[in-house]
Amino acid sequence: MKIALAQLASPDSETPAHRLERVRHLLTGLDERVDLIVLPELWRVGYNHFDDYASAAETLGGGTVQVLASVAVERRCYIHAGSIVEQGEEGRLRNTAVLIGPDGQIHHHYSKVHVFGYASLEAQLLQPGTQIHTTDTPFGPIAATTCYDLRFPGLWTELVAAGAKLVIVPAAWPKARREHWRLLTSARAVDNQVFVIACNATGTHNSVELGGHSRIVDPWGTVIAEADSSEGITIAEIDPTAVDRTRAEFPVLNDRLDDYSFLNRRKVLS
Repeated sequence: MKIALAQLASPDSETPAHRLERVRHLLTGLDERVDLIVLPELWRVGYNHFDDYASAAETLGGGTVQVLASVAVERRCYIHAGSIVEQGEEGRLRNTAVLIGPDGQIHHHYSKVHVFGYASLEAQLLQPGTQIHTTDTPFGPIAATTCYDLRFPGLWTELVAAGAKLVIVPAAWPKARREHWRLLTSARAVDNQVFVIACNATGTHNSVELGGHSRIVDPWGTVIAEADSSEGITIAEIDPTAVDRTRAEFPVLNDRLDDYSFLNRRKVLS
């Protein structure tokens, strides 16, 4: 399985419409055959452009998905669109990640469960998601989390319980906490014996410098590929069957308990 991580910048001087067209040209001009292209979190609006969230909101059938669906059909590959500000019912906005298949249809979507509040307006502007699931692909069951979700191992435990073997992580992770990004992408891969396919944003928008260093980590924690901090496409090849081999060789997931809360219950003495 060949994967392309499209590490994008969202400069303040560029409109979302121009950025979408630029990215379309970038992806259609990719001269290497790939099975999956992955984009970052909220790349079209720019994660830190909070004032633009409402005007940039769109449905799952909106312009971003339509354009990327046409590219997926043309290239005969899967495209993980990163995430969009999704316009939901009753005006609710969510940070929603979308996987498009070679048929141009949406095969998976996930609304970010842990919206970010530290030095960010995301938690004020966007509603958290309430569901997780996986979808079957020729490469195995795929799921997604988004950026801040990396910090919550319990979410990942549930993804594995749902069957996930490859987890895509679009992100807008800042340079200031880049080492956390590298640590947590590796930890989640090892903890859950999955491939972590993590595409981060880069550049500076609204005075925040993003961290780049998009990466792919295998179920043993080996870094298959890692980008630098510049905009560009990083291509790497993985063997999805490595998940089953890793879990068979070192069956740590078999020893994971369903619930650890009982360990924290104090014994009542009579």
